[in-house]
Amino acid sequence: MSGGEFCENSPHGTIRAGGVLNFKLAATGTAATIVASIALGGCAAVHDFLAPLGQEREHSSPQPVAERARLEPVGRNFFTLDSPQQSVIGVPQIVFTQAENTFSDLAREYGLGYDEIVAANPAVDPWLPGDQTPVLLPTQFVLPDAPRRGLVLNIASKRLFYFPEVAEGQPVQVLTYPIGIGRIGWQTPLGDTGVVAKARDPSWYVPASVRREHAELGNPLPAVVPPGPDNPLGRFVLKLDLPGYLIHGTNQPYGVGMRVSHGCVRLYPENIESLFDLVAIGEPVTIVNQPYLAGYRDGELYFEAHSAVEDDAITPEERLQEIFEHARSSSGAFTEQYEQDQARAVVSEALGIPVRVQMADLGEFLERARLVRNTVEPDPNMPTIDEVRALLDAPPAETGPQESLDE
Repeated sequence: MSGGEFCENSPHGTIRAGGVLNFKLAATGTAATIVASIALGGCAAVHDFLAPLGQEREHSSPQPVAERARLEPVGRNFFTLDSPQQSVIGVPQIVFTQAENTFSDLAREYGLGYDEIVAANPAVDPWLPGDQTPVLLPTQFVLPDAPRRGLVLNIASKRLFYFPEVAEGQPVQVLTYPIGIGRIGWQTPLGDTGVVAKARDPSWYVPASVRREHAELGNPLPAVVPPGPDNPLGRFVLKLDLPGYLIHGTNQPYGVGMRVSHGCVRLYPENIESLFDLVAIGEPVTIVNQPYLAGYRDGELYFEAHSAVEDDAITPEERLQEIFEHARSSSGAFTEQYEQDQARAVVSEALGIPVRVQMADLGEFLERARLVRNTVEPDPNMPTIDEVRALLDAPPAETGPQESLDE
């Protein structure tokens, strides 16, 4: 699908535009306001939180977060759509940290990637958030503007969506997982492809280019890495009909959700294991780059924005105008200037959280956010903070493109 196309079943389908606006980021201000409101146990009206300039609207005051019962977290990965037109899944959540938690711990526990949770909480230290610090979990997602079949990967949001085949008349189901993608200079390719092979416990035949890179950094690699804990492909691999590109696990799960690979797509070990059993050879794969997404749920328009990938060649302002023009003609949305101002505010902050365009303020967001228990279990084998930082700063140890793969 080309960058300028839109889903034809709008207004209740997905509307999307790509790129990023050249606005000064103000994410820390909004995020700090949300965190402060949660920590204080109340929700005073904050009119500059995604609110239209000069536009006053009434909203209900939610129960103070600190007074709510802490509920069980929502399911991490699996969702059933209430109707074929629904294009927003999940709910935002809030969790209070334990003293030993890091964002890497929280991300994996709640089905998120590292960059997602950092973007939603720019005012919180990801390595030392402290004890009883409220953290936003961006566990609500606007579905990409792509066919709802097989695997759909959105590079901008660093998420994979899998639409398993269901019987006619049955509700649409979707599974979603965070992914690690190609770093700058090793971009994960866009377009339509498919799964052509699957491999369990693969050997990794290290491409010459990767071996040279690691040798220059004083970390030489062998020509072949056998299956086992040192294999960066993990235990499960889906081979794409793009020469050399794979969807696979990892032996460094703390890099999931970041730009860390040589172009391949990596998942948490537990996620690729589940996906490996579900995805059949021949299933379609669509890879898109959609930093801006808009869609509907229960008749409400939501808008979600991520920071564009650094090497994105799409013109951002043109894309935003495309989404405004299409929405106006199909549903009447974004007709008012305040609606466009809200969308621009969402883009400028790029928190990765779907915002209800007609009711965008702090009270609305906190009212629908679910306060959940902290279910992170201490892992005795977890690397130290310094070790995790070293893993994230190191060059990727996996391939892409692959020269060969033992299937």
